[in-house]
Amino acid sequence: MDYLELLDRFVPENEEEAQTKRLFLDTCRSFSKTILTRENELVHLTVSGFIMDPTLEQMLMVHHNIYKSWSWSGGHCDGDDDLLGVALREAREETGLVRVEPQTGDPVSLDILPVLGHWRRGRYVCPHLHLSAAFVLIAQTDQPLQKKPDENSGVRWFDARQLPQICAEVQMIPVYAGIVRRARRCGGVNPVDIF
Repeated sequence: MDYLELLDRFVPENEEEAQTKRLFLDTCRSFSKTILTRENELVHLTVSGFIMDPTLEQMLMVHHNIYKSWSWSGGHCDGDDDLLGVALREAREETGLVRVEPQTGDPVSLDILPVLGHWRRGRYVCPHLHLSAAFVLIAQTDQPLQKKPDENSGVRWFDARQLPQICAEVQMIPVYAGIVRRARRCGGVNPVDIF
């Protein structure tokens, strides 16, 4: 399936999500030749994996080196248009998980996220936007974990109710909370607010 068709399968729950989806898809189409690569310095299509245990009570987070916060796994597509494949690969690379599966094959969140200018591998990266397609991924908590030092300084399971205490990126808390609610609805678990 074409990655744009996959993104279009996202079902907005409110006007905010509908407008974000429209702009997200319009931007992907406008920059169709470079959106999947970092060649486009203004906007990158990225993929995130929000990893949860089968009970949907625990979440596996990485302590991101740039943002200094516990966050989801993920990264740039770097030319790969298999968005779910990228999410699974990044989850394995960043956490050490061996067994991780998608809850569904569809994205659960489309977000337009600002990225501040920063240094990476000796090179300055200008401020830009990430168009982030997020997937819920499921893994057992008994697997060995391993950090990826060039990207994160830790990998750890948390109770989902701990989000407000562990996430230093205040703007990401509602994004993560919305993903947890969607994951629980999809998994047949009561999607009550997590905190």
